[in-house]
Amino acid sequence: MSQIVRCGLIQCANPINDESVPVATIQEAMFEKHLPMIHDAGKKGVQILCLQEIFNGPYFCPSQDKRWYDAAEPVPGPTTARLAVLARQYNMVIIVPVYEKEMRGVFYNTAAVIDADGTYLGKYRKQHIPQVAGFWEKFFFKPGDGGYPIFKTKYATIGVYICYDRHFPEGARCLGLNGAEIVFNPSATVAGLSQYLWKIEQPAHAVANGYYVGAINRVGTEAPWNIGKFYGHSYFVNPRGQFLAEASEDNDELVVADLDLSVIDEVRQTWQFYRDRRPDAYAELVDKK
Repeated sequence: MSQIVRCGLIQCANPINDESVPVATIQEAMFEKHLPMIHDAGKKGVQILCLQEIFNGPYFCPSQDKRWYDAAEPVPGPTTARLAVLARQYNMVIIVPVYEKEMRGVFYNTAAVIDADGTYLGKYRKQHIPQVAGFWEKFFFKPGDGGYPIFKTKYATIGVYICYDRHFPEGARCLGLNGAEIVFNPSATVAGLSQYLWKIEQPAHAVANGYYVGAINRVGTEAPWNIGKFYGHSYFVNPRGQFLAEASEDNDELVVADLDLSVIDEVRQTWQFYRDRRPDAYAELVDKK
């Protein structure tokens, strides 16, 4: 029996690339730019929608400018409250990646999950924080402290893995072990060193763990920092590693795909990776620091 869940991803370019503009103004412009696409998703019957990494602003980590601390907010907070209204309106789960302020001076790269009735289900905090030229994330984010939670939404059990996390198979496996049927990876990644991995790692996670993956990337360039072009190509991939839907490289876009959760059973009954795991043989993974 098929168990179809219609899912969507939004990739979007930042409309304001001017460091003289107040942070709050930039955030509101980005939020407003997303609204027509969120409404479009609802009208198309999308049941689970994921937005891109820190969706309501630029990817400010090429700088080490303290003013961006002002972009952080509580989770749940004002942005999740605004999107909860749309979740209820369209009976649509929404994954909301934002810059989180836990307390004064403590910040996380976070994704909140809002259920289809507008209920806040919880959040995932990005675990792996890069610190390389152009990606000074440790200046802005503390490593996540909440493990690898899954969220039992109205339509499916989902997990979230944010951007740089995708390079680490351990967390991807944890999400599967915890029961994720669909894993969303909101990202902000530019052409260059890791672009060729974009269509390798996440299909590999899908195959190794027998779940669907929705991978989201930005588009365009952000002139104040000029670290490169965000190359889009947001996509859905199934547990066989097959691409179901893919966005363009350059355009603001809503990607929609119907995911058949019964395929997870078909794949796992063929490839018994969970049955044949040997956790008793993996002590080296945690013993080696």
